[in-house]
Amino acid sequence: MSRARRYFLLAIALVASLTVGAVTLLYTPYRHFTGDLYLTFERGSGSRAMARDLAGAGVIRWSWQFVLMRALYPSATLQAGEYLFVQPASVKEVFARIARGDVWFFEFTVPEGSNMFDIAAALDASGVLSGAEFLKAASDPTPIRDLAPAAPTQEGYLFPATYRLTHSITGPALCQMMTAQFRKEWKRIAATENGTPQPAQQPVVTLASLVEKETALAAERPVIAGVFTNRLRQNMRLDCDPTTIYAALLDGRYSGVIHRSDLDSKNPYNTYQNDGLPPGPIANPGREALAAALHPAQTNFLYFVRKPDGSGHQFSATLSAHEKAVRDYRHAIPANATTAPGPRTPGPKAPGPKAPGKEG
Repeated sequence: MSRARRYFLLAIALVASLTVGAVTLLYTPYRHFTGDLYLTFERGSGSRAMARDLAGAGVIRWSWQFVLMRALYPSATLQAGEYLFVQPASVKEVFARIARGDVWFFEFTVPEGSNMFDIAAALDASGVLSGAEFLKAASDPTPIRDLAPAAPTQEGYLFPATYRLTHSITGPALCQMMTAQFRKEWKRIAATENGTPQPAQQPVVTLASLVEKETALAAERPVIAGVFTNRLRQNMRLDCDPTTIYAALLDGRYSGVIHRSDLDSKNPYNTYQNDGLPPGPIANPGREALAAALHPAQTNFLYFVRKPDGSGHQFSATLSAHEKAVRDYRHAIPANATTAPGPRTPGPKAPGPKAPGKEG
């Protein structure tokens, strides 16, 4: 065998060996990082940029491995987004995850009736976004000027739902997601007979927020909306406990219960001291509360109070009937009950602390 042929065969063997070794490395699990690792690939990131990031973070050993995978699978579409890496994985597995868009997200649920302070606290607890950053964005009404020109904040339009968030989420971006969901839901809720949605008038959304905070029972929502509507027509103050709580929150003095000083507060959101609806929503209502505010029940009720058995509310058309319902409620409360909520609004209130929260 000639020397040239020998060198040729050796070269082929070497190339074959290197190829086998390279391919083997593509299928060998690797991990050179500690804890959970999050990597974000922005839109437009090329395979070489991804390869550098993956290698630099210790997800793969060398960047050329990912570039080689790209050459082997040229038709694959690499998806932008945030990815979570925990376990050792081969280059092929990493490439496959990015190609199918196996992105990481955190499911963040906003319950109906949450206000922006509740949402901020939940975000702080999640660790995904600073509650302070969210509050700063939510306090800017500019993005919803078309919906509510006089809105003081985005409160009421941050629709309660479950959102998929990543670590790259910002306060303005989350608010945009939530207000976009409000717009979508409003089109469904407020559609007229010809399919055109009614304008999202702020008084309706504000009324819906009061209804949402007063009851969790779907059947009661239109009736409570009707009570508030009747009182507004008769120029009666709404005397709504949740507005007093919200006023105290805005003043930074809410302690978890309503005190006489809260009821006497001149804050414009306190409907015990101010006529009409508050300046804006006090929470973020869901579909049923919005629908109830759009279509209040036609009744002659002007008052309601929680039933002694806690099954809902007792509605009354006259003050005397309401006062009897209040007496029945108080009589049913054990003498040693220090945290039991008092009669629900509207209606006469007993002095002293009252527990907050939605009833149902």
